[in-house]
Amino acid sequence: MNWLRRLLRRKPVLDAEQTQALAAYHARPAIADNSPLKTLRCVVVDVETTGLNPFTDRLISIGAVKVVSGKVRLTGAFEIVLCQQQPSTRANILIHGIDGTTQLTGQEPAAALLKFLDYAGKAPLIGFHAGFDRMMIDRACMDILGITTSNTWLDLAYLAPALFNEPGKTMPEQGLDNWLRRFGIENDMRHNALADAVATAQLLQVILAQAIVSDANILADLSRIEQDQRWLRQL
Repeated sequence: MNWLRRLLRRKPVLDAEQTQALAAYHARPAIADNSPLKTLRCVVVDVETTGLNPFTDRLISIGAVKVVSGKVRLTGAFEIVLCQQQPSTRANILIHGIDGTTQLTGQEPAAALLKFLDYAGKAPLIGFHAGFDRMMIDRACMDILGITTSNTWLDLAYLAPALFNEPGKTMPEQGLDNWLRRFGIENDMRHNALADAVATAQLLQVILAQAIVSDANILADLSRIEQDQRWLRQL
């Protein structure tokens, strides 16, 4: 049972510097729900993992880029590889291209995750099929830091069809590659965490512009549109 696992989970041991960094993340103010989309600061996230099972596979790398006032901020984009006790399978490496040596010599996991939290702050975290990214990051944070992210998360896999598909018309679910092609967004390094984050950030630019045209003006409006689309998918 999940509650029993949480009760029996051994609390991670952090050094003084790591404890201070974690406290700094908690102290940062949340982005208000009434924040205007025109000036919103958010962080687009993508991860690479040892597989597609969010309960058993491991987080290998995180790529992230900021979008501020509708512009992608490539300067200072974030990319990090977490040190693995053992590299992932050859088949897995062929997908994301992070070789065994790179995995074994990556950043110490607590330091890597704290750097990500410092980069993201409390900005909304946005991805395509963001539920997977969130579960992988939160599971790693819980195992290694003893916390989960307290940021708002938004999923473009729901926002894109809600804003661009014909109202009332049922459309088959489309993957990230379909949406990138639809808007002429190129990504020559698919399944690289940072490259995928940058491409997804460009898709977010299009979605934010369309949301504003559609009279969605604040962060809460995006959350509502996403939740409505989730509900429609269940019908």
